[in-house]
Amino acid sequence: MTALKTLPKMILDAVTAEDLMTPNPISIHGGASVQEALALLTDRGFSAAPVIDEAGRPIGVLSRTDLLVHERERGGTQPLEDSTDWDVPPRHVHEGFSVEVVDPTRVRDIMTPVVFTVLLDTPAYQVVEQMLALKVHHLFVVDEDRALVGVVSPLDVLRHLSA
Repeated sequence: MTALKTLPKMILDAVTAEDLMTPNPISIHGGASVQEALALLTDRGFSAAPVIDEAGRPIGVLSRTDLLVHERERGGTQPLEDSTDWDVPPRHVHEGFSVEVVDPTRVRDIMTPVVFTVLLDTPAYQVVEQMLALKVHHLFVVDEDRALVGVVSPLDVLRHLSA
């Protein structure tokens, strides 16, 4: 127990959300296709991305889980023998062949429609308190017009801790 008392206290050396945040986060438009969203998340190695409207305001979050649930519910391929909308029916269909069905779904239709935001001037300690209280991994930072300008993750908080 005495060893814990001798450890230095950690101090958050950021004053505001703007100090903590990673600026200009990658986001996806609500009207983007599911295929575009999947490419963004996998190509960038992201587990989630904020979804924005035409004005750049966050309207939700799209996660890999949202995409997986959507894919499971929809099904990704259709057996050739079950296809009813062929112009010319195939003469001979090999068993096991399938056709990818183009998914018309838009990101706004499958995103989680909740986004937690803070303003640029929100005190840093309140940002941390909100992340803990809401049990979230990211808080999105918005300007006075509510446009997305940054994101705060646990790594951002850790980067600003010093002994």
